[in-house]
Amino acid sequence: MIFSRRSFAALSALLMIAPVAACGSGDSGSADGKVTLKVAGWKGGGAEPANVAEINAAFAKANPDINLEFSYVPPNDVYQQKLQSQLLAGNAPDVFMADPQKVQAWGKSGYLADLSSQGWAGGVADKLKPYVSYQDKVLAAPMELSPVGVFVNLDLLAKAGVTKPPADFPGMLSTLAALKAKGQPGLALPDAQGFMAEFVLLMSAATTVYQQTPDWDQQFTAGKVTFPGSYQEPLNQLKQIGDGGYVDFKSAVGTDESTTGQPDFIAGKSAMFPGGAWLAAAISKASFKTAFIPWPGGAAGADPSVLLFPGTMWAVNAKTKQSDAAHKYLDFWARSANLAPYLKAEVAISPFKDAGAAADPLLETMAAAYTAGRYTLFPSNSWDLADPETKIRSILQGFLLGKTDVPATLQAIQSAASAGS
Repeated sequence: MIFSRRSFAALSALLMIAPVAACGSGDSGSADGKVTLKVAGWKGGGAEPANVAEINAAFAKANPDINLEFSYVPPNDVYQQKLQSQLLAGNAPDVFMADPQKVQAWGKSGYLADLSSQGWAGGVADKLKPYVSYQDKVLAAPMELSPVGVFVNLDLLAKAGVTKPPADFPGMLSTLAALKAKGQPGLALPDAQGFMAEFVLLMSAATTVYQQTPDWDQQFTAGKVTFPGSYQEPLNQLKQIGDGGYVDFKSAVGTDESTTGQPDFIAGKSAMFPGGAWLAAAISKASFKTAFIPWPGGAAGADPSVLLFPGTMWAVNAKTKQSDAAHKYLDFWARSANLAPYLKAEVAISPFKDAGAAADPLLETMAAAYTAGRYTLFPSNSWDLADPETKIRSILQGFLLGKTDVPATLQAIQSAASAGS
């Protein structure tokens, strides 16, 4: 799962740690007798600094016997291609950044070291364990959980006489009706890239599907549940929003989420805008009061669950000759005080149990749901893989354009998801 992400800064900040060197897991001693640990990530430089340099500097200070060489590699296809080539050639870094899909793919190929015995592994949030594991072996140390929800312009709600964001779906519809009646902009659902409708479907399902069936993904893979049997309510919520005239779906499909939807929300042209916490840095520059809430998908009075995206992770090269140093690096990142600058930059929640509440006030509602156990994780390691996801996004765009009804859309999603599970 790849989305448009994060605020940016210069790569030069990384040079305070060590010169960037060619990656490799070979014999890595240095002239000063230190062990050299080579680390690579798609955050930590370029457009996505994420306070990685700060944490790396603290690690270097705490471990003077380790010479840390950090390499920033641009994200998405560039990172995938470079690391894949290095892994095939046997000269990949000792430690490198991964995500749920990479853990599955690289774990299957035998590229990742087993980390199950590491102390931090027992502290990983229970629902997150399958995302950092392959065949019941923990292969990665998680770094964050990124909430996906709805950004709310509280000033526009106030102009419509609404005193607080909606907490359930009847409240969502009444809020949209109040905004419309007062001539105020309502919900923005730009979907040119296809991920906005997917977000809404999964955010709604977090409450309407997963609260009743927490292991729905596993049951789907086992053929015990289906989209036509379980996902009527999430799709019907989208339909009700369109039928109520609160969103012009045909216009939405032609509007880009990133280049138009987000800037328009910041400019006050919509009262609500779904998106991930990684947008918070940009949205915080808006001139109005903002809230960030889970999709209010439940029945009247029901508390919503939050959808969380399992983001970046650290993995250890199975061929590394510096496993002790690599383990120290992951252990350092897993400690709450050390991870805090990264979570602050990412506006994310700790992936470890008993880590305490999220520090960012914007995440208050999200963190409360997470602490109460009302959360589900984006199914990026099971049925919502890259190819099925592309098909599902296209299917949902067809639904928004009125080309298919609810039953036909759910059946099409069933077929696409079954092919990837």
